[in-house]
Amino acid sequence: MRIAILRRYPRESASMDVYADGLVGGLRAVRPSWDILELAPNFSPLSQHQSIWTRGLRRYYERYWRFPRSLAAIEADVFHAIDHSDGHLNAWLSTSEKPNVVTCHDLINLIRPDTFKGRAYLPAASMTAWQWSVRSMEKADRLIAVSAHTKSDMVEHLNVDASRISVVPNAVSQIFQPSSPNRRQSIRRKYGLGDDTLCLLNVGSNNARKNIATLLKAVKVLRDRQIPVRFWKAGAGFDDAQAQFIRTHDLESCTSYLGQPDTSELIEIYQAADALVAPSTYEGFGLTVLEAMACGTPAIAANVTSLPEVAGDAAIWVDPMDADAIADGAARLYRDPAYRQQLSDRGLARARTFTWEGTAEQVAQIYETLLGHDRAPELAMASHGSSNS
Repeated sequence: MRIAILRRYPRESASMDVYADGLVGGLRAVRPSWDILELAPNFSPLSQHQSIWTRGLRRYYERYWRFPRSLAAIEADVFHAIDHSDGHLNAWLSTSEKPNVVTCHDLINLIRPDTFKGRAYLPAASMTAWQWSVRSMEKADRLIAVSAHTKSDMVEHLNVDASRISVVPNAVSQIFQPSSPNRRQSIRRKYGLGDDTLCLLNVGSNNARKNIATLLKAVKVLRDRQIPVRFWKAGAGFDDAQAQFIRTHDLESCTSYLGQPDTSELIEIYQAADALVAPSTYEGFGLTVLEAMACGTPAIAANVTSLPEVAGDAAIWVDPMDADAIADGAARLYRDPAYRQQLSDRGLARARTFTWEGTAEQVAQIYETLLGHDRAPELAMASHGSSNS
């Protein structure tokens, strides 16, 4: 069987690269006889003589016209768009009757359009194109949602028949592992953490839904309680309002921006931290929670959207807008090492159930069902501790 995986622009979206790399690697492991073809739009670097507007137009042309048309010449048994933002590809594929699948990760821009603000040079055009792409998912032969919550959003906001959607979760690479106690202590020293310092970590973008403002308030609460706290932010840096809050409340010594670490650095950061804090008000899945748990780091997470599906009983659940509740959870981890170890053990056990081979097996069965292979069993998410309904 030949499978065409339709990727995003290289390095355009780190999370989509993680998903595509993991899925492709998993498929090659569980179906070694299959031919996995990876395709992506071709966008040459911007020359010094071209404006940002010229680059934008070229990107639109490549993404919405040339690349989709090029797929007509590709021979494959199944085409799989790995990102809902490329749902428009399924409209092209459907007209040529090529079997196609699309994965939906979240519908945040549709449900919370305010979070899209400031993220595009041509916001009106970008939002219109995005909405067209997402709504074009309905034309796919089969849909995959990375969580039951995302599936629910698809049914509610896109009016897609639930029976056409399979829930297949993301996974975590086996390179995310806990460190030995001595190694962890060495990493903490490397980053200037004292033995008695409570280190909280947040990884990812600084979109409004990530709710970093409330997390900073929790840091202030902990500092005011005389707990030696350090907050690490990795990924996107602090915005102007957050930087002003840090200055106003003299939190400079308690906060550090670690930039955009590569994978090996990120694993070290997870291993060194005492807790990952994910107070997001909306997540389609919540991969950083899973990565932290795989590294043995407890999570303090918002009790909303998809996050409870990911962490189950292996996290401290909080109202994402309650800074005191976040601080209480962090303080308990600091004062109760046995409880912290218990959460760490639960997280490790749960993370081991989210493998890319397991995800790929479920996706492979979707392909086989689509093509009428009778070997495919009933699809389920039970192996990942959740439900497909």
